[in-house]
Amino acid sequence: MTILLFVMLGIFIFMMFRRNKKTQQQQATLQSQFAPGVEVMTSFGLFGRIVSIDDEDNKVVLELSPGNLATVHRQAVTKIVEPTAAEATAVPDDASSLTAEEHGSAPAGNETPDETLKRLNDEGKKDI
Repeated sequence: MTILLFVMLGIFIFMMFRRNKKTQQQQATLQSQFAPGVEVMTSFGLFGRIVSIDDEDNKVVLELSPGNLATVHRQAVTKIVEPTAAEATAVPDDASSLTAEEHGSAPAGNETPDETLKRLNDEGKKDI
């Protein structure tokens, strides 16, 4: 019975070291991909683009938005954000055309203020 206990303890310790080694390898692989211009996410949820990397102080300067820089510890950067192919949604210059298609009404540019007020009041009564 004692031998079984020691075997289980040994397996537990082996698995713990194995998991730590895998985590260190993944972190090393991730940090080897760091370069200026790469989109990343930090452990606390900030997204940004790497501007510069200071290997001596383990600091990374991120550009969060144009002109806004943040300096974080190198290990705080936990994920490289892969660019996704976002579908371009066509947005018309005139926003009234979006509402005209949904409700089947005339565009707001052809309504008088009284007609607009009546239409908006009537839309609230559809659920009753």
